[in-house]
Amino acid sequence: MSLTNPHDRFFKQVFGQPEAARDFLRHYLPAKVVAVLDVAQPKPVPATFVDAELREHFADLVYRVRRRDGGPAWVYVLFEHKSAPDPLTPLQVLRYLVRGWEHQSKEDEPLCPILPVVVYHGAEIWNIGERFLDLLGLDATDPLILYQPGFCYHLCDLSRYSDVDLKGGVMAHTALLTMKYIFRDELHARLPGILALTAELLTRETGLQYVEALLRYLCAGTDRLNPTELQQAVEQSLSDKGGNLMPTIAEQWIQEGIQRGREEGERRGMQRGREEGLLDGVALALELRFGERGLRLVPEIEQRADARTLRALMEAIKRVATPEELRQMYAP
Repeated sequence: MSLTNPHDRFFKQVFGQPEAARDFLRHYLPAKVVAVLDVAQPKPVPATFVDAELREHFADLVYRVRRRDGGPAWVYVLFEHKSAPDPLTPLQVLRYLVRGWEHQSKEDEPLCPILPVVVYHGAEIWNIGERFLDLLGLDATDPLILYQPGFCYHLCDLSRYSDVDLKGGVMAHTALLTMKYIFRDELHARLPGILALTAELLTRETGLQYVEALLRYLCAGTDRLNPTELQQAVEQSLSDKGGNLMPTIAEQWIQEGIQRGREEGERRGMQRGREEGLLDGVALALELRFGERGLRLVPEIEQRADARTLRALMEAIKRVATPEELRQMYAP
């Protein structure tokens, strides 16, 4: 699945790693559940059975986890990526569960339990019921209640955890801390401490990949930071490595956008196709360089810029300090 939402993309990059998933399952599932599951070796399961509409709601991560008594169980980690609570979350989870059991049946597997987990990190208070029956408004004595689905999902609301209570290895810990603050004004103050925790990862290739994913997320997922503030936080927290880490990564991201735009233009093979391909490259480069502030320029650029201007914009994105400076190149 190709995720375009930065929160979805980051969550799946991090918790798609069994090491981070293990930390999450160990520390954030209810203790009674952890007691009956062997969470030491979660096995990733392709979630190709999730329909397109559900994919708009969840970054579907599926792990097969064995029971300690030898029976099978599936644990589904469902990431609620919207910044506001969704009243229909229980209905969406029910559809997800049904798709999972249908998949098991088609694969001639015995039906086994599925544990739905919803991770929430929005700015608003999550005030949605965790039981499906909460949607129906039935009194506990209503005779119809016996004929309705009675499941609940496990909610992991990051706002309810203090920083001390957010646990796990460096990858899982810093990812959850970042998601907790990504919509908050405190992000600027918390970021140096979060980045400092990642310093030990810089000596490992996989660690560098995670730090890059984290920085991409901070660029694309929030308007609480500008590029200068992010670079200062990197330099402050990662000492001698921080001085050249951010410029190097940013240059790589922008080159990715430029190359992708050129390839798309060549693939379409027509003038309009080339322009659309270049626009795609400009949009990606703006997102990676300036996050949401950069993406706000895309509708303007699409209306006013021809292929020549688009090529000039792609090169200029590497040099300008703000989106407003770039706007001067095409605005009347």
